[in-house]
Amino acid sequence: MNDNLHSPQRRLIELRIEHADLDNLIDRNTGDPIADELTLRRLKKRRLLLRDQIARLEVELEPPEPA
Repeated sequence: MNDNLHSPQRRLIELRIEHADLDNLIDRNTGDPIADELTLRRLKKRRLLLRDQIARLEVELEPPEPA
């Protein structure tokens, strides 16, 4: 059971959830004139890092295509 908590599939799901949460947060604050521009840039940078991690994990989990 403990192995399941640290499986790559579970990590992928967690990363996707965090990415979606950041998307929502960024979308809500983009049109807000009071929103801190530095904070928005940091959130966007974190979202990009998550997207890269998701892409790497997806490549690791996908079986290679036959030639």
